[in-house]
Amino acid sequence: MIDKSTPRVLALAGCLAAFAPALAQDDLMIVPERITLQATTDPAGQRCRRIETSAPLMPVSLRRTFHDDFDEHPLSKGIWVPHYAGGASWPAARYWGGDGSDFKRKTAWNGEQQIYVDPRYGGRETTPLGLDPFKIRNGVLSIVASRTPPELKSVLFNNEYISGILTTQGSFSQKYGYFEIRSKIPVGVGVWPAFWMLADNGGWPPEVDVMEGRGQRPGDLVMTTHWRIPTTQIIETCGFDFEVPDASTGFHDYGVLWMRDRLIYFIDRKPVSDIKVPVGFDDPMYMIVNLAMGSKDFGGVGFVDGESPVTVEFEIDRISAYQFDSY
Repeated sequence: MIDKSTPRVLALAGCLAAFAPALAQDDLMIVPERITLQATTDPAGQRCRRIETSAPLMPVSLRRTFHDDFDEHPLSKGIWVPHYAGGASWPAARYWGGDGSDFKRKTAWNGEQQIYVDPRYGGRETTPLGLDPFKIRNGVLSIVASRTPPELKSVLFNNEYISGILTTQGSFSQKYGYFEIRSKIPVGVGVWPAFWMLADNGGWPPEVDVMEGRGQRPGDLVMTTHWRIPTTQIIETCGFDFEVPDASTGFHDYGVLWMRDRLIYFIDRKPVSDIKVPVGFDDPMYMIVNLAMGSKDFGGVGFVDGESPVTVEFEIDRISAYQFDSY
């Protein structure tokens, strides 16, 4: 999700895979404390690969270490923060408003056209604007992106949209294990939802994009790994597009299993691709979920225009993390 314009050695590979409709939301209301997934056992390659039905698999047992089923507002428990984190040079006041505070509330080099808000944020001012992009309905969180009210545009750094981001940096991170979101993927011109992970030490890369939606291509989602070669400092990227025809209307599970030797991506808990763990995956990673609007480089999103939705919702049933029993 960060810096899609960086040089890449491995091109993003494309593939299509159809999946049966996900179980109804009510069927998974009780999330187990332990799960078993099927992991590949043959050697993983430096390049990512699709997992074919003939690939040798073995069961791995995991125990739950993090879970939010969004029965209440995501900012009420203290496990999520609604902005990118910063260091000592970013006092708390900068998170809540003032000139320059937009630096922690969008990824400008992606060409994004939204600003991430929350009820305490004041834009250029320090008085809270009371804007809340997080809505809870029947145990489902919606991150809502909407056109910026004209009277607030200058206060909100002239961004076309207001939207939301949630991260667990500072509250939860983990090395190895399984990380999963159950969600619907919204569509529309300029719509860019994502569930992804970054290193807790603040460095970039590594980056794991568990799920990114291409808003202009309904049913098309991307799962990608990013890393840096230390000797050349070149950023390498490898991932696949997958097609889940009802992704925008039905809930599906999107996850990644981080093992010592490989990363395995899952859709509805079925392994769909893997890659050898690249260099630099040394620190625990934290989770990020957000709804961006507009992109200059990420294909299938585009810049917002008159055809973009006035409001769009990224619906999330739950986010969970698990750790290996043996780790």
